[in-house]
Amino acid sequence: MKKQIIAVAGLALALTACGKEGGGTTASAPAAKPGEKPAVCLVMKSLANEFFQQMQKGAEEHAAKRGDLTLQVTGIQNETDIDNQVAAVEKCVTQGAKAVVIAPADSRALIAPLKRAVDAGVKVVNIDVQLEEAAMKSAGIADKVPFVGPDNRDGAKQSGMVLAKELGKDAEVIILEGNPGAANAAQRKAGFEDAIKEGGLKLVDSKTAHWETDEAHTVFGNLLSAHPTIKGVLAANDNMALGALKAIEEQGKKGQIKVAAFDNIPAIQQYVKDGSVVSTLDQFGAQQASYGIDFAMKMIGGENFSGWQKTEIKLITKDNVG
Repeated sequence: MKKQIIAVAGLALALTACGKEGGGTTASAPAAKPGEKPAVCLVMKSLANEFFQQMQKGAEEHAAKRGDLTLQVTGIQNETDIDNQVAAVEKCVTQGAKAVVIAPADSRALIAPLKRAVDAGVKVVNIDVQLEEAAMKSAGIADKVPFVGPDNRDGAKQSGMVLAKELGKDAEVIILEGNPGAANAAQRKAGFEDAIKEGGLKLVDSKTAHWETDEAHTVFGNLLSAHPTIKGVLAANDNMALGALKAIEEQGKKGQIKVAAFDNIPAIQQYVKDGSVVSTLDQFGAQQASYGIDFAMKMIGGENFSGWQKTEIKLITKDNVG
């Protein structure tokens, strides 16, 4: 299957937390009744993340427009609640879903329950955060689970290069990382490091804030106190950028420290407009889910897909925000 470049339009999602992880072998999903619409389960990440709230809205609108499936939306309370995301996958299978479209909170921890889903005859489509390829191969499902998502490293580099041009060589910067176990967190950090190297910036520290605004506010506030001469921060998502902006304002450094970010959620756009955030990166989350649903339905219909189905990204700056 050759790669596809998929044009997309932005948004994201919200979710409902499910029970706890089940043990043992996953039972086969119940057979569909004649004429019954197949159930597709969309499993997302944090309820508090505006990106996923937009994703949910877009997915529901897309499912309603298609009219040939029943969409079940679920997720977790925060970005590190991996156990409940595992449980959500198990629940989708036991409730008879024919496909699971998942944005995994961790690139390795979700492989075991997804293998159980595949073994039960459920189709699986990976979106947003890529599952670890080596672990997928080891589990025997690499050729059964396509990844529908963006080039996170390239997107982070694009965003970071805007900051590098804004600050100039030798400016001190900090990276706020996403979840350590998530592939997109590692890819975005690598993209930021590419921009730092190419732009001649000086990286003085790099810490995770697990994608969360409140944690980023605390983490970056401490980093700013420890490194008072920094000029920029590269945040791996807009939620963490918002936390950093709050810390910057509290320490009286508004306008002195610039931010590069990733996601282009509505809440960040006012800061792009006023120049506090020099760049963010739209990865069109709503359409990722919509295309994931489309692939899932094709797979339910008997088609096979694997590998990376690449989706569009777009650099957002003051010149094109909104």
